[in-house]
Amino acid sequence: MNRRTAARTDPVPRATAAPERVRSDEAPGGREGERLAKRIARAGLCSRREAERWIREGRVAVDGRVVTSPALDVTPEQRVTVDGRPLPEPEPTRLFRWHKPKGVVTTARDPQGRPTYLERLPPGLPRLMPIGRLDINSEGLLLLTNDGELKRQLELPATGWTRRYRVRAFGKVEPGALARLAQGIRVGKVDYGPIEATLDRVQGANVWLTVSLKEGKNREVRRVLEHLGLKVNRLIRIAYGPFQLGNLPKGAIEEVPRKVLKEQLGAELAARLLGPTPRRARRRAPQTE
Repeated sequence: MNRRTAARTDPVPRATAAPERVRSDEAPGGREGERLAKRIARAGLCSRREAERWIREGRVAVDGRVVTSPALDVTPEQRVTVDGRPLPEPEPTRLFRWHKPKGVVTTARDPQGRPTYLERLPPGLPRLMPIGRLDINSEGLLLLTNDGELKRQLELPATGWTRRYRVRAFGKVEPGALARLAQGIRVGKVDYGPIEATLDRVQGANVWLTVSLKEGKNREVRRVLEHLGLKVNRLIRIAYGPFQLGNLPKGAIEEVPRKVLKEQLGAELAARLLGPTPRRARRRAPQTE
């Protein structure tokens, strides 16, 4: 892993001296302010879930005392440190569209040494986290953000944003079998919610489908279609909610204009996550083979 990638994935060096430990119910500030994990996520270090894990591991301190439970609210006046380093001020929330190539994993590190999304991004960007994932053999639109709380909000099932895919698969399928997916389906021990799937065309021994779903469970499209007798050999995500892949070249990244992001989040969520910070210019990376 190169130096730039390592800096992004573990931005806070560990301290050698551990502060005094404190239970969450002893921490100053009581129940006022915001959740500690949320504050860490807004600083752009990690997602909220990762922040909760860091807290449980004893890596986070409030006013010099280690917190051992994420069930704690902190006020803006309180000093938060991670591995002994002060928590950075929250950066302006930003969202990017990236055309993920096939053969890249959407994890910060890969024990098998496969290329990660961080290694494929151009220099000069903030630490970016994926919203949802695409497996190594999938390609297309991947949303990236520097804000752990925005990541969490857009991944919640309650958000209800539709993920849309273009799929090429080997085999034959009846339109009626695809239509029945709208009622949901059980594959093995997993229940999948409603899926909209249409047969676009037949190309030799393959079929092209358009598939839309809201849950986005692990490898959902591949497993459901395999259950119908189809073997997926190409999967391209073309939309995540209101954001489209469009003509974005493979490997390119482009920032979503702040005005567009505000409109799509809605007034309440935009006010909470974005605030009045100014719009930033879009950035496009060169095409990657």
